[in-house]
Amino acid sequence: MTDQDLPEDEPAGPSFPAPSPLPGTPADSRAGFVALIGVPNAGKSTLLNSLVGTKVSIVSRKVQTTRALVRGIVIEGSAQIVLVDTPGIFAPKRRLDRAMVHSAWSGAADADAVCLLVDARKGVEEEVSAILSRLAEVRRDKMLILNKIDLIPREKLLALAAQLNEAAPFVETFMISALKGDGIEVLRRALAARMPPGPWLYPEDQVSDAPLRMLAAEITREKIYDRLHEELPYRSTVETDQWLVKADGSVRIEQTIFVERESQRSIVLGRGGQTIRSIGQAARLEIAEAADAVVHLFLHVKVRENWADDPARYREMGLEFPRG
Repeated sequence: MTDQDLPEDEPAGPSFPAPSPLPGTPADSRAGFVALIGVPNAGKSTLLNSLVGTKVSIVSRKVQTTRALVRGIVIEGSAQIVLVDTPGIFAPKRRLDRAMVHSAWSGAADADAVCLLVDARKGVEEEVSAILSRLAEVRRDKMLILNKIDLIPREKLLALAAQLNEAAPFVETFMISALKGDGIEVLRRALAARMPPGPWLYPEDQVSDAPLRMLAAEITREKIYDRLHEELPYRSTVETDQWLVKADGSVRIEQTIFVERESQRSIVLGRGGQTIRSIGQAARLEIAEAADAVVHLFLHVKVRENWADDPARYREMGLEFPRG
């Protein structure tokens, strides 16, 4: 059962492609880009969703789930903040890893401000130290955000903040719990104050620049990770093949889940199709909420060997294909 019908030289300024400035923005409007960087599982996607106020980036216990630059759009007073959730920065081993890390550092170099998010429980790990050593090359205002502060004693938190500020020239330090929302309002106001003067780049009611069909694919990928956290390698991917709005306003969506081996396909399907059914049910509910419509979701599972070496797949994810 494979189908389920389940209702190096830094640029002078930001180079993110964006729509032309909109007319009618406030007279004192400000707008700019903020890159969220950090090691995998520091909480960047959770923070992005918390700042935006709705889901625009997938969250998973599985590391390296964010692959491309995901943008969330926040209005705070007269400022529009375009938040860029970058892939986690880690020591790359494979081609896909290299593309993700390159994407993260490109996002930092192109932003108006950079926020380094650190899991306060883990402190200055080896990968955090590696980021700190390279951060000096990024000639942008840099802010430190300590996340998950509710999970460690205050004295350890203050010592960690001092250690990190000695290692890099942060202009501000924030202590938050992205999951619980603690400190989010203070952070949002501070980011707004650092945006350069200029007209808004997106409509006021837009929360992301990702098309719905892309968000739908990411939602399904998140549900795969939730259901198969330990069993499936993270190098699986989901593509939305069809998005058809029907006469009654409902949406028929067909998606393909690509894995690299037949054994992985069997894992995703599960016995009697139970696993794919569970994944589809969870994805359908969340996609329906995002699309504000009744959704009929059809999932297919296919084997695509060595998809992580196919340049076309990288273009679809918005990543640069690493040669060699």
